[in-house]
Amino acid sequence: MKQKWVITCEHGGNRIPAAYASFFSDAEAVLKTHRGYDLGALELYQLMARELADFAQFSQTSRLLVELNRSLHHKNLFSSYTKGLQETVRKEIIAGYYLPYRNLVEEKISNYISEGQSVTHISVHSFTPELDGEVRKADIGLLFDPARTGEKAFCELWKKELKAIMPQIVVRLNYPYKGKADGFTTYLRKRFTENYIGIELEVNQKHAGSPDIQQAVSESLKALKAIGSHKA
Repeated sequence: MKQKWVITCEHGGNRIPAAYASFFSDAEAVLKTHRGYDLGALELYQLMARELADFAQFSQTSRLLVELNRSLHHKNLFSSYTKGLQETVRKEIIAGYYLPYRNLVEEKISNYISEGQSVTHISVHSFTPELDGEVRKADIGLLFDPARTGEKAFCELWKKELKAIMPQIVVRLNYPYKGKADGFTTYLRKRFTENYIGIELEVNQKHAGSPDIQQAVSESLKALKAIGSHKA
């Protein structure tokens, strides 16, 4: 079965569309932090998309407008800046920014699978080195659903490849978040129960912009892609 690689980045920027700028008049400082976007994720995504992807999609709209990595029912779909807006405005934001992004990715994956191909989807993120006083003890996290043997095997092999390239880095599985928590890949796993692997890549923001980390991630995935192509 032929394999297709999909690379996405849901939190690539901190842009606020002009139509909603008035709701963020006091948010300039916050938008520049990890609350506004995933620092370093877009640059890593761009390298991965260029070197690995059959299909790639990213967003530079701030997660503070609407959280693309949360389900429509999730309590944190909207931030403190947008949660209190009128329902008509919130629906407008969903229609203008949330659904177009998610539907495009979902449709592309659906097309690949309906054509008899399997999909490996890497969703690129980064995490703040410290949250609520807790120092995160990892350089890279690989998030997956432990109940899906293909995802578990993929991440174990990816960790091995990463460590072979950069033995000094700390790579942890389902850290700093659980792979089964609400997210885009979690939704897509339910939508595509077969021929879909969805992995969230989390890179510590202390490495934002690090060419060594970027190359390690890219090269390790190239190795996995070659293994998959050889098996096929």
